[in-house]
Amino acid sequence: MNTRNTLATIAASAVLLVASGCAVTRGQETVGAYVDDAAITTAVKGRYIDNKDVDASSIRVETLNGTVMLSGFAKSSTEKTTAEALAWKVNGVKAVKNELAIRQ
Repeated sequence: MNTRNTLATIAASAVLLVASGCAVTRGQETVGAYVDDAAITTAVKGRYIDNKDVDASSIRVETLNGTVMLSGFAKSSTEKTTAEALAWKVNGVKAVKNELAIRQ
């Protein structure tokens, strides 16, 4: 568990360091908003990794201006709603669009 937390922290730090020096390519955001969105995405993914009820590798997380978009596949409706609830708990999230498909 400590190894996962350490790896998640290292990944988050790397994303923040790299993103802060990059030019914004999406055009809709300032550099500060881009960094904030990267931090939100990293935090949501970290929550998925720490939660045994959500398969982090099957869910794609994208953030734009505080709106989190979830896509990919969930094994059940419970996993889908848990993924959305975990995303809402991250600071800075303004909205969550849950586009997860349930595998049958």
